[in-house]
Amino acid sequence: MSMKVLCTDLDNTLIYSYKHNIGMEKRNVEIYQGREISFITSKTYELLRKLKQHMRVIPTTTRTTEQYERIELGVGGFSFALVCNGGILLRNGKRDEEWYHESLRRIADSVEELERAIRFLEQDARRKFEIRFIEKLFVFTKCRCPDISVRELKECLNPQYVDVFHNGEKVYVIPVGLSKGTALDRIRSYLDAEMIYAAGDSAFDVSLLDRADAAFAPYGFSSRFGFQHHVREFGENVIFSDAFLEACLRSLDTRKNEKTKKEDGI
Repeated sequence: MSMKVLCTDLDNTLIYSYKHNIGMEKRNVEIYQGREISFITSKTYELLRKLKQHMRVIPTTTRTTEQYERIELGVGGFSFALVCNGGILLRNGKRDEEWYHESLRRIADSVEELERAIRFLEQDARRKFEIRFIEKLFVFTKCRCPDISVRELKECLNPQYVDVFHNGEKVYVIPVGLSKGTALDRIRSYLDAEMIYAAGDSAFDVSLLDRADAAFAPYGFSSRFGFQHHVREFGENVIFSDAFLEACLRSLDTRKNEKTKKEDGI
């Protein structure tokens, strides 16, 4: 039986922080330091439960394992999850060591640039948080004026080996070989998946959507990131998680009907 997979980003794609207005019909999915910080809509909850019956859903996130494990969507466990930007594969909640060591092998040429980034950030007066070398995979910190820190990092680092991103005040230096798109290619081979859907909202997700067979993004994604490949965007005033999960289910129904017609000779 052919396998269909959904690789979905989490934050601002499937789940939303308390800062986002997603309406009153919502469920808490993450508690941190005693506070409810992340939510899904009730509709997303129902759609995700239904989708899991027909498709393998794989959370695909830049979150660390610890940060990912704080999330409880209430729809049952996931057989697979990709964390640390795809550098770590969790199988039934346990780290796949072979996958992790292959990730380290793939980024070996980037280690020198990661170390250079750490030295730069140690001297950056705009830094407001400790420097973390996450699982020896990528560098993370927080900075005041992150635009300036990112620009200067890009000027001193070799783009052949690392990418530099920021999400608000959070600054990331990530090996080119550690993209979510690379993780999608690896999981496609790992699972021998026939078709992979993907959903995401940020610069981290560009490569993920680029490598997917069907890609979903919120309103304005293509223009914001100069994305040139086909991606389905949704209206500015809809909740992205609700919209793309519905689209996945409709796509499955359409493909099922087409297969039936073909088998019936129609």
